[in-house]
Amino acid sequence: MRAHSRRRSLTVFLATSLSLLLLSPVTGLLHAPEARAEARGRADAAPDPKVTETPGTVSLSVPAGRTSPGYTVDVDKDAFLLTTRRAGATVLRSAAGDTGGLRFRSHGTWQHATGLTGWTFEGGVLTLTADTTLDGATVEARVTPEADRYALDWDVKGGSPDQLGLAYDLSSAGHWYGHGEADTPAGGPGVDQPWPLDAGEVEHENFGPASYSMIDPFWYTSRSTGLRVDTGHVMDVAINEGGKDGIGRFTVESADTYRATVFVESTPLEVYRDYIGIVGSPTKSDATYEQYAKPLWNSWAQFYTHVDQAKLLDYATDLKANGLDGHTIQLDDKWESNYGNLTFDSTAYPDPKAMSDKIHAMGFDFGLWVTLWINLDSANYQEAADKGYLLKDAEDPAKPCEVTWWNGTAGIVDLANPEAKAWYEGRLKTLMSTYDVDGLKFDTRFFDEKCAPHDGYKASDYQRLGSELADQFDLQGAGIRVHWDGTAHKAGFVTRQVDKGTGWDSLRASVSQNLAISTIGYPFIESDMIGGSLSQPAPSKDVLVRWAQSASLMPLMYGSTSPVDTVDVTTGQKVDYDQETVDLYREAIQRHERLAPYIWDQVQHTLKTGDPIMRPLFFDFPGDKEGYTVNDEWMLGPAVLAAPELAAGATRAVHLPPGTWYDVNQGTVIRGPRTLKDYAAPLGVTPAFVHLGAEGAAKAVKALRPRT
Repeated sequence: MRAHSRRRSLTVFLATSLSLLLLSPVTGLLHAPEARAEARGRADAAPDPKVTETPGTVSLSVPAGRTSPGYTVDVDKDAFLLTTRRAGATVLRSAAGDTGGLRFRSHGTWQHATGLTGWTFEGGVLTLTADTTLDGATVEARVTPEADRYALDWDVKGGSPDQLGLAYDLSSAGHWYGHGEADTPAGGPGVDQPWPLDAGEVEHENFGPASYSMIDPFWYTSRSTGLRVDTGHVMDVAINEGGKDGIGRFTVESADTYRATVFVESTPLEVYRDYIGIVGSPTKSDATYEQYAKPLWNSWAQFYTHVDQAKLLDYATDLKANGLDGHTIQLDDKWESNYGNLTFDSTAYPDPKAMSDKIHAMGFDFGLWVTLWINLDSANYQEAADKGYLLKDAEDPAKPCEVTWWNGTAGIVDLANPEAKAWYEGRLKTLMSTYDVDGLKFDTRFFDEKCAPHDGYKASDYQRLGSELADQFDLQGAGIRVHWDGTAHKAGFVTRQVDKGTGWDSLRASVSQNLAISTIGYPFIESDMIGGSLSQPAPSKDVLVRWAQSASLMPLMYGSTSPVDTVDVTTGQKVDYDQETVDLYREAIQRHERLAPYIWDQVQHTLKTGDPIMRPLFFDFPGDKEGYTVNDEWMLGPAVLAAPELAAGATRAVHLPPGTWYDVNQGTVIRGPRTLKDYAAPLGVTPAFVHLGAEGAAKAVKALRPRT
């Protein structure tokens, strides 16, 4: 009776707290469309910028406006350093010394701008000229101020440069974020993703529009500045190169005018909003409610290429029998007779239509992995080559471009050729209608730098062309990896991460990578396949369960490794997970499905505002300094703080920002800011907290409170 009374008192207290707090004005990410339109349009005119000169400095000042903080750009005459200040404090400074802030490569040697030689301020543009470390070469830079940003465009005169780059003192701006999936010496993006970026080392060559990585040339900082490089060329991005040198280098591999935008705002969220105001935000979500609510089951990490009809049906049957719900069974690589044929291997798949029918009878949709890359030994290759349907070689346009990938050597269908596009689409649609295929997982890239774009097109156009192709089909929550182009931002695709490993490091990387991708403008994100892949040993029980628990608090769940049974690809031996593994994985699926109404609300808000669903704590709580380095927690919408265990162990520290928080596992209310040390998180517990008073808090509490 006394225990019952305590539960009843807690219920009354919680209901009262929710009713009172939910009636209070909601602050946070979600603005009315009119306010967003005003925020995006406010940079159209800066309020009376002015330029002043002192013996050592030329300063461009933009006063604060009604919705903009104001800023100053100081140009050091002697060293040609550009320092951006807000309210008198430095928020971004170009690199000094031998690195140089405005740098260029000439005949294999790096040079940089040095002393200011002249300036003019006409027509709202500050034009600067400077000497350089190379005799006969000068720099001309143009700074065009707006209310909350300035354009920085510059060229090198003389010296025959082949690359131009900006370099910044990382510490001048606090911590750095953005970028997307980062190549790192520690194994990124597969097993490592620094968060913040300056906490590790990024060495990302071939950072460009044809990259398989989900990347955009946009970075933002804890001091509420941001950098966007407007280019269609390949970049070389290095952050803390060679260890911890404290420099961020953003190099464009071209001698064209370097075009950048520097944002100056009051919060990182406002910088993000400024950026998507330029590149665009989703106009729809390509995933349905059911695809948000239930997992997608894909065959890749379960079987890799050792898959056939019998194995796939057994996989689906076991999932169904164990109550491991999902909306789709998706057959990944390898099902084709040859890559690019778009025909089933008749030995491995004696009756594909019967396989499809059985999967449908279990209540799943059926999907297939496809690619535009046609291997040279495929029957389709010669037909495509003879008809001119393949991209041409950049060095010799008389022959098709040949690219090497993980499955051999191939040509790539040229989507800019209308006849080639129609030919490829026709074969996809015939395949789908013949075997009752519901949707597709597009893999590989739509372009390669070894190839020449179609006449009248450039490399970055193929992100748009790929987006337009994929948008005709149900992508089944597997999404697609397109980026860099506004069409990719606006299409509203689900974004899946690059393949992860199967260890704790990859689980942690999957979280910080989602934060990185989400905050460069791709909000409908999911972790890589729960449990990872990369041809590594099958995940341990704890990794698999913790990964499922983590994914249950993300927008979508993407599964492959079955908790019922799987095969360790490194040994060929069967892996039998115990019943607790199955039960806890099922519990994670059920938690996510209960949370689906709240998540779907966030999808709708994102379509109105462009704001990310899964985001770092500091987007909601910019004044909470500790939140800027938390890399194992996130906000899911305005109400849910996710803090699942991402390492071996049964306890973890949890940081709660300011506010009133309901601990869904303990049934207690906590006032932040507060760090909970040694929070109990045994394998059956997924730490999560609800921000009472935030929009959606009641739905979140209902969904996340443990079942009795």
